[in-house]
Amino acid sequence: MPIHFGTDGWRAVISDSFTFDNLRILAQAIADAVASEHWDKSGNGGPKPDPNKIVIGFDTRFLSDRFAGEVARVLAANGFKVLLAQSDAPTPAISYAVKHEGAIAGVMITASHNAPRYNGVKLKGAFGGSALSEQCRRVEVYINDNEKQARGPNLMDYVKAREAGLIQKFNPLPPYFDHLRTLIKTDVIAENPQRFVVDAMYGSGRGVIKSFLQGTGCEIAEIRGEMNPGFGGVHPEPISKYLGALASAVSSGMGNFGLVTDGDADRIGAMDERGIFVDPHKIMALSLKYLVEKRGWTGSVVRTVSTTRMIDRLAKRYGLTLHETPVGFNHIADYMMREDVLIGGEESGGISFKGHIPEGDGPIMGLLMVEMIAAENKSLCDMVEELLADVGPAYYERADLRLSRPVEKAEMTEFLTMRAPKEIGGECLAEVSQRDGVKYIMCDDSWLLIRPSGTEPVLRVYAEGRTHEMVKALLGYGKTVAESVV
Repeated sequence: MPIHFGTDGWRAVISDSFTFDNLRILAQAIADAVASEHWDKSGNGGPKPDPNKIVIGFDTRFLSDRFAGEVARVLAANGFKVLLAQSDAPTPAISYAVKHEGAIAGVMITASHNAPRYNGVKLKGAFGGSALSEQCRRVEVYINDNEKQARGPNLMDYVKAREAGLIQKFNPLPPYFDHLRTLIKTDVIAENPQRFVVDAMYGSGRGVIKSFLQGTGCEIAEIRGEMNPGFGGVHPEPISKYLGALASAVSSGMGNFGLVTDGDADRIGAMDERGIFVDPHKIMALSLKYLVEKRGWTGSVVRTVSTTRMIDRLAKRYGLTLHETPVGFNHIADYMMREDVLIGGEESGGISFKGHIPEGDGPIMGLLMVEMIAAENKSLCDMVEELLADVGPAYYERADLRLSRPVEKAEMTEFLTMRAPKEIGGECLAEVSQRDGVKYIMCDDSWLLIRPSGTEPVLRVYAEGRTHEMVKALLGYGKTVAESVV
């Protein structure tokens, strides 16, 4: 079957591989895996979850609500009590609901930031984060076993399942908001209310930040918050090239800065008052500075291999342990579940911090940005400039090369390691890392990373340099060698 879990779930083109038939097959395998003795039923140190309860949520994509209902029918037919979100909701709100409701697992129908033609499934563990890799592999095992045995999915009539109480509708936002109030200082925001724009990119984060801040005095203009399953024809990914609408809104005076969440709101981006994109690298670095210097928090710091080394310089200054992981928030979550992590994040905008679930969360990071700006009483532009003067300069770019055929990651890693350059852009090579793809780290702390995407047929080339010229040199070299690999 064309069902395989990548970095975070399964994604496929709607009506090609992502069909109702394939989704039912996957749902049956999830039911089998969760019911098996191999599924972790401990709750990872928290209260023991109900082994018969599963939470289901969905985003704003084409047919996502129908797909969620179909998964619910299969799970109900397998004897599970299903809590089905009453409307589209952010992935982090569904992940929190899994933990809050004491469920054994969660299913989120979303393709996150991928193009509108895609949909997908994210599987959640009882601890409130992405399911462990071994749990996802177990689901794949059951898909293959069921196919070999010609065993089709169990299916229950939706109305009968509702009447029997096996499918119950619920609203995940109230308990999620109650939890966020323990982590976001709304009193600080209320003392210095902000005027800003929120860009929901037509995703399931629509209305969330605005609703949470009701009563604080903030003036919030939301754009792209209506239902549009085609996302206006763009990828719902919070990166500069898709944010013309937000830049226009801020530049026209609708707000003093902008916040943006992706298709399922587990990622964050921002924009300063000049309409200049503030990427997740800077957001994470600003958040780390604020949590240490203003809140007095401590703990380890976790970042992915593709995230800015400004984080390293700050962690060193504060005497905090730093961990580097492969790309994917699940690797950050592993640390969050086993030690005291102050903040963890990745370059794509998935960031979380102490006290929260081990899950990238766009709304909470957007709210923390509002709190920071209110507390500092400075413009976002000034805060970024001070950060870069302090631990920068750091300039970053990423290029995605579309693949006509898959690239074997191990072969690519070996090839690029053997072909490691002595210098790029006049800087000598200091280190070669193979943590995830191949990363060339230069003597001035600039770096170049080449790795295949875990969710799309794409080869990603990342570069961070101390000057614009260095970034161009790194990216140019990276594209050349990446194309030779392809």
